[in-house]
Amino acid sequence: MIKRPASSALSRFKVIDLTRVRSGPTAVRQLADWGADVVKIETPEHMEPDGAVGAPRGSSDFQNLQRNKRSLTLNLKDPDGLDVFKRLMKRADVVVENFRPDVKTRLGVDYDSLRAINPGLVYASISGFGQEGPYSKNPGLDHIAQGMGGLMSITGAPGQGPMRVGIPIADLTAGIFCAFGILVALLEREASGVGQWVQTSLLQAQIFMLDFQAARWLVEREVPKQAGNNHPTHIPTGVFETRDGMINVAVAGDTTWQRFCKVLEAEEWIAHPDYATGTARLKNRDVLNEKINERLKSKDSATWIELLNEAGVPSGEIYSIDKMFADPQVKYLSVSQEIESARFGKIELLRQPVQLSRTPSQLTVAPPERGEHTDEILGDLGYSAHDIANFRQRHVV
Repeated sequence: MIKRPASSALSRFKVIDLTRVRSGPTAVRQLADWGADVVKIETPEHMEPDGAVGAPRGSSDFQNLQRNKRSLTLNLKDPDGLDVFKRLMKRADVVVENFRPDVKTRLGVDYDSLRAINPGLVYASISGFGQEGPYSKNPGLDHIAQGMGGLMSITGAPGQGPMRVGIPIADLTAGIFCAFGILVALLEREASGVGQWVQTSLLQAQIFMLDFQAARWLVEREVPKQAGNNHPTHIPTGVFETRDGMINVAVAGDTTWQRFCKVLEAEEWIAHPDYATGTARLKNRDVLNEKINERLKSKDSATWIELLNEAGVPSGEIYSIDKMFADPQVKYLSVSQEIESARFGKIELLRQPVQLSRTPSQLTVAPPERGEHTDEILGDLGYSAHDIANFRQRHVV
């Protein structure tokens, strides 16, 4: 196979992918999509029949997570398999893993073991709760991190109990933060010549994503509550009824509030003591929202969205996912790209949401079949055809 990097931006870097489930593959996908040469280490079929812990191999989810990589099957519990892995390490720039903290030490692929082979190695770990501490050995999943990270306590309508968000946000953000940390470590290595251990966890990522909600507690000692579709501090911001459906409206600050009132032909609200300030609008939000709904029901969604945006008041549709992909602005942004998949034929997958003018990211290689590149990768490491056949016979690969 001729290597076709997804971009020239990171094509000089070799990445070994020991990850599974979602957070780890998300981190590695960020590197693969920008051109890093990623070798995905997979468990041989005799040890794990399906071979996919997390997204099943035949699923759209797997296709989305594992593109732009090569696959090598390797039994890390076999001494010869571990020797192959260590030979890979001598050429690698980055290793990414999301085992439970004690597992990698048992396998002999922990940071201290590998940096002894390659001092320039950037070793990245994602865990549920951190590498050390009272919960470090507990299994960590996105849903658990959403709850322990405070997100579920501020998601959903007041009084209806905690609610998870509709995407695995702790997994995804931990993966993205991990990739960011790897890039920082690679930049630092250019000055020091030495690698380092990059660590993050689902819990840390989820807490960081609380952002201003966390600041409300840390600075003001205010415990944020559920607000449903209402914004907790900017009033009126939320979901409102029109003649033919629902729209989002975001009014932040008094200037936008005045524009909003003029569009609704409700200029008397501007100076009304119950609505004149942000504090007053927050106190009287429920009554104000009812009045806004009554006004907006006079026209259809498309008309209001056009009028509000022309006046500088942010407003938009609330799409189902199929309608979102049909939106003209979404189409213009080319958020997805067609690629040929061995499992599905021609499919579309999401592209990176960042554009670089000289070194753009492309989807060049569909997710590999398990062990698809084993012979190729082992050959690159100097193993002969006889060696590889012997490995296969003994289930090393």
